[in-house]
Amino acid sequence: MKIATFNINGIKARLPALTDWLVEAQPDVALLQEIKSTDETFPRTHFEDLGYQVETHGQKSFNGVAILSKLPLEDISRGLPGDDEDVQARWIEATVVGKQAVRLCGLYLPNGNPCPGPKYDYKLAWMERLYTRAKDLIVDEMPALMAGDYNIIPQIEDAARPEVWREDALFRPESRAAYRRILNLGFTEAFRSCHPAPGFYSFWDYQAGAWNRNDGIRIDHILLTPACADLLQDCQIDADIRAREKPSDHVPVWLSLNN
Repeated sequence: MKIATFNINGIKARLPALTDWLVEAQPDVALLQEIKSTDETFPRTHFEDLGYQVETHGQKSFNGVAILSKLPLEDISRGLPGDDEDVQARWIEATVVGKQAVRLCGLYLPNGNPCPGPKYDYKLAWMERLYTRAKDLIVDEMPALMAGDYNIIPQIEDAARPEVWREDALFRPESRAAYRRILNLGFTEAFRSCHPAPGFYSFWDYQAGAWNRNDGIRIDHILLTPACADLLQDCQIDADIRAREKPSDHVPVWLSLNN
């Protein structure tokens, strides 16, 4: 089973590029972030014609997450538990059935800038809710993963120039500590477990020729519960997608499970 996460930075702008990648990469499941579309305006039929079941949690012009799956999805839920007043579309869950069921959680974690400030407070509060949901996934003991744009640079090795990010919400000590707290529940970070070396990135800013200088950061992650980590075969970043026409500033990260 091939599962990918991809922040597409707007479905309207990225439909051709996303379609090309789906046709080439053939993921069984794609978890998308920043669709920037309501549920009603998302091009559902387009992806259904490619063989995908489509589930969205959209929001006009901002945020928005989606699941595209060639395999049956069950028990779909939308919104990260813990704050009924949170209207930002950043979380979607479903169970996908292969040889065994796997719980999928697609997320778009708040950026948090500028910090300090209310946006950073929201980021940390959201991560506290994420910790609670993550703890429940561990307790459930079924294979599960949380994949998406975490807006977290976990280590200095995950940035080409870590010194320029030190006061950024993505790299602040409080952000990284909140991320480690989730990992320490017993999760495996899929890419790092397969590739411990530095120099791998999943995001390059549109400004200042970041892609051409490989001035990137790694902020798109897939976290696996122990039962899911036992199924892990490989995890890769499709970095070459960033060089194509009208790309997202993120690239896909995917894993294969023995499922």
